[in-house]
Amino acid sequence: MTTVSSPLAGRVIPLEEVPDPVFADSLVGPGAAVDPVRVPLEALAPLDGIVVSLQAHTFVVVDASGHAVLTHLGIDTVRLAGEGFEPLVGKGDSVHRGQPLIRWDPAAVAEAGHSPVCPVVALQAAPGDLAGLRTGRDVRAGDVLFGWN
Repeated sequence: MTTVSSPLAGRVIPLEEVPDPVFADSLVGPGAAVDPVRVPLEALAPLDGIVVSLQAHTFVVVDASGHAVLTHLGIDTVRLAGEGFEPLVGKGDSVHRGQPLIRWDPAAVAEAGHSPVCPVVALQAAPGDLAGLRTGRDVRAGDVLFGWN
């Protein structure tokens, strides 16, 4: 089983509550979202692996088992054109769980009129593939978010 850690500190909420139908309807896969604390943060790698996709506001890490996890920092943050996001790694880099990948400020995202809620999605997984996912709880960055069979 692959363990997926929370990339951020905050409150775990169901994907259904994400204000974007692509995530809320689990169109890209199952998972959860983290409503982050409103202070400047570093988004951490949720597992060991390779960064296969990286934009200022989103990244995908794939582990040795082929499990790909997408972390999206806020909703509609692509409209910020990278403003307020500082990538700390590059596409193709090997990363370890808990390594800072992007520096950003959820409060600034909210002030710009966007939701800072962050979906964490198990790409190409079925809902039954995830284990231990509990919403409605507070997590620290690095706490276990869910397992992936």
